[in-house]
Amino acid sequence: MSELTWGAHIAWCKSRAKAYLPNDPEQAIASMASDLRKYEGEGAPGSEVIAALVMSAFLGPRDERMVRKWIDGWN
Repeated sequence: MSELTWGAHIAWCKSRAKAYLPNDPEQAIASMASDLRKYEGEGAPGSEVIAALVMSAFLGPRDERMVRKWIDGWN
């Protein structure tokens, strides 16, 4: 995935994660987390930042609306 820009990679991550909604919000979060770590190009946040933001998704209710908002918040 490193041939993509960060913006293109994020769009790809979001698309894949949203495919799990509305039926499986936990898998949507897991998909986003997994795919975010696959980017190795310039502009990627560090793994610590990704881990903290992923953990934040598990702190509140995980209904479709909240997970979709969390996914859309990545840029």
